[in-house]
Amino acid sequence: MKFVSWNVNGLRACLEKGFMDVFNNLNADFFCVQETKMIQGQAEIVLNGYEQYWNSADKKGYSGTAIFAKHKPIGVFYDIGIEEHSHEGRVITLEMDGFYLVNCYTPNSKEGLTRIDYRMKWEDDFRNYLIKLKEKKPVVLCGDLNVAHNEIDLKNPKTNRKNAGFSDQERGKISELLSSGFTDTFRYLYPEKSGIYTWWSYRFNARKNNSGWRIDYFVVSDEIKDLIKDSIIHDSILGSDHCPVELDINL
Repeated sequence: MKFVSWNVNGLRACLEKGFMDVFNNLNADFFCVQETKMIQGQAEIVLNGYEQYWNSADKKGYSGTAIFAKHKPIGVFYDIGIEEHSHEGRVITLEMDGFYLVNCYTPNSKEGLTRIDYRMKWEDDFRNYLIKLKEKKPVVLCGDLNVAHNEIDLKNPKTNRKNAGFSDQERGKISELLSSGFTDTFRYLYPEKSGIYTWWSYRFNARKNNSGWRIDYFVVSDEIKDLIKDSIIHDSILGSDHCPVELDINL
């Protein structure tokens, strides 16, 4: 089974930059997008053979997630059941027969870590949500988790130590998640692979210079990690400041 996740940084803009070509070429069973910045119907998106599930932010043109699925779920859940976290369209969960698929766009801590307190609350609540799901059946989590876990996961770790996305607090939270029975699929297969990133700033020719960060993930419950076939970062695909990531797994 093939899963794809992509922060499109505005789906309407990405549609003008080749989204449909990428979508059709990758031919995923489940195609998850983050930062849609739209509500369903604001653009014509015809995906023959796919069900569409959308979770949009209350604020127009902000955040938002969607899942395009070839396989019909037995349940669909939006957000994580906590009112504080239910206004930015950040999570969609599909319950399938044998697993849960969770598409997530983690809140950014913002420049100067001005939103770090909220981010820490989010991390704890979201981790608890995943743990509860995992008690019922295996979990496949994907999305822009807005954190580079270790120094190998970004080009310039020393100068970014206290910046959003690489603060000690955020790195500690993803370590907590992984130690709760979850596996970072890319690092599981490629523990020493460096220079592979999923996001590049639009400034300073970052993409041309491959000055990037790996902040988009597929994370799975430990009990299905041995079913992973590959975890791929499509860093040559353009259309957003992020590139798509892919999980191939025998589910």
